[in-house]
Amino acid sequence: MEGKEEDVRLGANKFSERQPIGTAAQGTDDKDYKEPPPAPLFEPGELKSWSFYRAGIAEFVATFLFLYISILTVMGVSKSTSKCATVGIQGIAWSFGGMIFALVYCTAGISGGHINPAVTFGLFLARKLSLTRAVFYIIMQCLGAICGAGVVKGFQQGLYMGNGGGANVVAPGYTKGDGLGAEIVGTFILVYTVFSATDAKRNARDSHVPILAPLPIGFAVFLVHLATIPITGTGINPARSLGAAVIYNQHHAWADHWIFWVGPFIGAALAAIYHQVIIRAIPFKSRS
Repeated sequence: MEGKEEDVRLGANKFSERQPIGTAAQGTDDKDYKEPPPAPLFEPGELKSWSFYRAGIAEFVATFLFLYISILTVMGVSKSTSKCATVGIQGIAWSFGGMIFALVYCTAGISGGHINPAVTFGLFLARKLSLTRAVFYIIMQCLGAICGAGVVKGFQQGLYMGNGGGANVVAPGYTKGDGLGAEIVGTFILVYTVFSATDAKRNARDSHVPILAPLPIGFAVFLVHLATIPITGTGINPARSLGAAVIYNQHHAWADHWIFWVGPFIGAALAAIYHQVIIRAIPFKSRS
């Protein structure tokens, strides 16, 4: 941590105006930042660490709160006969994006603030965390989402069941392919933003970047929701889709459910490849 703090403190002054580009940038010895070493695939020692379980609990609570607030907002819009009397689609989008902004800010220093299995999957592919931690996070995220949706149903069961329960489905007039494409592109935007906002090189150059990282991530969620709510209700988060589907538990919610796992995971994988290989030009040999 001391080395990283030193990099951040000196980064802005040490960064040269003329920088090598592409793979040439990876061969310089005078970089103003240190590329974090790739996480091991399996790290059994994590299972003995309290910080490992604390991070999982943080992911559970954050995903619980995310589903609770966002699904309540969806129910409030759905129950009204006049959309002008509610926050509407824009308000739903702000609810999702605003909660991600707040929760990432609160949990980034504990668990990384993933709150989304697709984000966890993308970071795992980039070797930012071990398989052990990735699987644990995804389990805790899904459990948190189920509990969050369950609490909403407990408060307003009739309203919840009568208005779709916030479950993600492909809207009439769109094909399953349309829904899958929307989920792939939407998740790509989100995960690419996560990679860019947490980039080690940017953190070294601009010390304010870690503080502001939750803002572009939340804003990306907001914008994707504006675009894709009319198509799929916007998943881009398999835990969010699973939590609503489990608690709502109706056939049409499960019929399209695979889209909200396959799409986000493909989008996350593409974002990881694009950022690591194209944008950062990190050679494969350095990831071994």
